[in-house]
Amino acid sequence: MSDDKQAEKKRRRMLILAMLAVVALAAVGALAFVLHESARSEGTVTVKTTALSDLGKQGEALFRATCMECHGENGSGTMQGPPLVHIIYEPRHHSDKAFYLAVATGVRQHHWPYGDMPAQPQVSPDDVTKIIRFIRELQVANGIS
Repeated sequence: MSDDKQAEKKRRRMLILAMLAVVALAAVGALAFVLHESARSEGTVTVKTTALSDLGKQGEALFRATCMECHGENGSGTMQGPPLVHIIYEPRHHSDKAFYLAVATGVRQHHWPYGDMPAQPQVSPDDVTKIIRFIRELQVANGIS
């Protein structure tokens, strides 16, 4: 096979791979949009519970005392605050650091229509660590990792 034919074949393969990558990204984006819009319009998502680690259990108790009023039981959301067991809060999009910052400094409204989240100075960084563990364990149980 000539060099020109090999080069053309290689270009076609690369083009096909690029097109497949674009289609895959579009599909993932569409799924995230559908899930996001569903939760946005309803305010809540269904959360499957799971057996928790000891740290997760401590986080659950703290979450119930400090976060549940706005973020709903098991992070399922309310019309006052978004669901935290949601693809938007997966670790690659909202790292643990984002949770620490949200608690320490508050968050301006950006993904959801609920308004700004005020800082939560009564929640210590140690408590946030436990709450994050609780949310991350629920996320994994619900296919978000």
